[in-house]
Amino acid sequence: MNKLQLRRYAKLLAKTGINVKKGQWVVVQAELDQPEFVEMVVEELYRAGAGKVTVDWSYQPLTTTHYKYQKQESLEAFAKWEIEKLEYRKEQLPAMLYLESADPDGLKGLDQEKFTAVRMSRSKVIKPIRDEMENKYQWCIAAVPSKAWAKKVFPDAPTSSSAVERLWDAILSASRADGPDPVKDWHRHNDELGEKCDHLNRLKLAYLEYKSKNGTDFRVGLIDGSQFCGGSEETLGGATFNPNIPSEEIFISPKAGDAEGIVYSTKPLSYQGELIEDFSVRFEGGKVVEVKAKKNQELLEKMISMDEGAKMLGECALIAYDSPINNTGLLFYNTLFDENASCHLALGRGFNECVRGYETMTKEQLKEKGINDSTIHVDFMIGSEDLEIIGVTKSGDRVPIFKNGNWVF
Repeated sequence: MNKLQLRRYAKLLAKTGINVKKGQWVVVQAELDQPEFVEMVVEELYRAGAGKVTVDWSYQPLTTTHYKYQKQESLEAFAKWEIEKLEYRKEQLPAMLYLESADPDGLKGLDQEKFTAVRMSRSKVIKPIRDEMENKYQWCIAAVPSKAWAKKVFPDAPTSSSAVERLWDAILSASRADGPDPVKDWHRHNDELGEKCDHLNRLKLAYLEYKSKNGTDFRVGLIDGSQFCGGSEETLGGATFNPNIPSEEIFISPKAGDAEGIVYSTKPLSYQGELIEDFSVRFEGGKVVEVKAKKNQELLEKMISMDEGAKMLGECALIAYDSPINNTGLLFYNTLFDENASCHLALGRGFNECVRGYETMTKEQLKEKGINDSTIHVDFMIGSEDLEIIGVTKSGDRVPIFKNGNWVF
């Protein structure tokens, strides 16, 4: 891979993704797949002004080993130092950079019931701490290739190294990081996303209606006083950052408990290291009442049973079917990319920043407004080449938003 272009990508993550501040502590979370690139990112973070950079390494195969041999009680337990580490990060608020590279099938065969139970138990400790940190620090999720992930995307590649090379090319292209100045390109991209948000927010929509020939027929209510967001975001302290690279979405958190109809997936969903394929989700009274899947239906059912909020929506995201990612013709088997290929919904936790004035509201007040709360936030793709979306205003006017899968403005 062209090292100059990788260096530009690393610089993009440091300057635009995290937008690191002088003297700031940054934590990088990465698997063992691309240590040379992680070293490059760490150097760019220091060059951008970071005072300290910590790398937390993980290795997906070890997860299956731990779950195979450890008892559930042991996996659920927190050591004193683990809680102290979480509390320390809550106090210090380091910027977080997550580099994804996991094998989409890497946890296949894992005891999913055990995995879910452990996750639910540990979330009782982790979630309250993370809730206190929300909107107070910069974070960014990006990706690097692993051999297993690359071979999944490019099964016809003659070697693992050639598959990794092709996936690097795809990642950089999808992330708008394949040009001579990705930072400049992202500045322009953020401006374009901001213009779309402004247009939608001026409409003061009360509902969104989705229809597609695959059977999707769905209506979801929006929160009074909510706003569409997209591209760069700001912490409560005023630091700008880009949480997802790539990102093509304009999103909003709908009103919890206000959804009717059925939606059909248009891409597989990678969840807990396994793929859920060809599925549908039906809503009544704002909650999921039925799910069907040709592959891994049981896993999908477990997902929506994580807690009460897992049965309600936390996000509606709008992305043109004619998007740079979708136009690659690739299925990435990774939500970060596939969710930005076309429109998606998310079950679970909503985004506080989608409510105007959220910074002055308590968690309870935001919940009363309609922001969903859950231990999960799982995106699944519903965009298609014939998807139509109509926005219904508070006065009852019907405004076309999408036609034939793409923006009408």
